[in-house]
Amino acid sequence: QVPLVESGGGSVQAGGSLRLSCTAPGFTSKGCDIVWYREAPGHSREWVGGISHDGRETYTDSVKGRFTISSDAARDTSYLQMNSLKPEDTAMYFCKPDSNTGRGCGVYAWGQGTQVSVSS
Repeated sequence: QVPLVESGGGSVQAGGSLRLSCTAPGFTSKGCDIVWYREAPGHSREWVGGISHDGRETYTDSVKGRFTISSDAARDTSYLQMNSLKPEDTAMYFCKPDSNTGRGCGVYAWGQGTQVSVSS
């Protein structure tokens, strides 16, 4: 499986911002959509949003208007810009190319994630 790497997490106060990165080698040339998830302690993994290979963005209701997903084809990297962070956004964040979007998109392993902690 192809490894991917998430980064950019940290600790911020409520109202702050962070930008997470997800580098998945080759996902652009494969035409893969990218999906972002998060997992808070004691909770199951939650879908946060995604960006399709042609740039369409979707978000879960709780982050709409605060989070923005983008991608940089030249770097095979997706970004999750998180603004107006709330304590309930505290979680480990993961990304993954969507295996349903095409051949080769299911070859990626889960990364280790990047931790986001928001204090009140």
